[in-house]
Amino acid sequence: MALGLSPKLPLSLSPSDGFALNKTIPEVVKQNLKNLMLTNPGERLMDKDFGIGIKNFLFEPNVSFIKTTLSKRIEGQIKQYMPFVQITNLAIEGNENELYLEISYNINPISFGDRILFTTTTAGSIRTT
Repeated sequence: MALGLSPKLPLSLSPSDGFALNKTIPEVVKQNLKNLMLTNPGERLMDKDFGIGIKNFLFEPNVSFIKTTLSKRIEGQIKQYMPFVQITNLAIEGNENELYLEISYNINPISFGDRILFTTTTAGSIRTT
């Protein structure tokens, strides 16, 4: 029987585990952070406040107000839903058709640092790395 902490999303088959699994705490935290960033507020059942919805900011004018609003939303959501994660750097760049978002973070209980990048295309799709 395969041992893992959670299934990897999107679901995919693994020859050794059945479904591919997240097997470390950093993998689970990164996946949960991606989920928090990509979920639109009101989309999660029973918790209308969950989610940042970065796609909602894609075609907004690139003004400091939007960057400030997005960064406050990110910081507030992480503080509420992932209090064990500390943001060490938050960079938001882009224009009306593109968005580049980089979050460097530390998982405090295990003293592990990582970063996650969100980039958009002009078609509106979001890539994460």
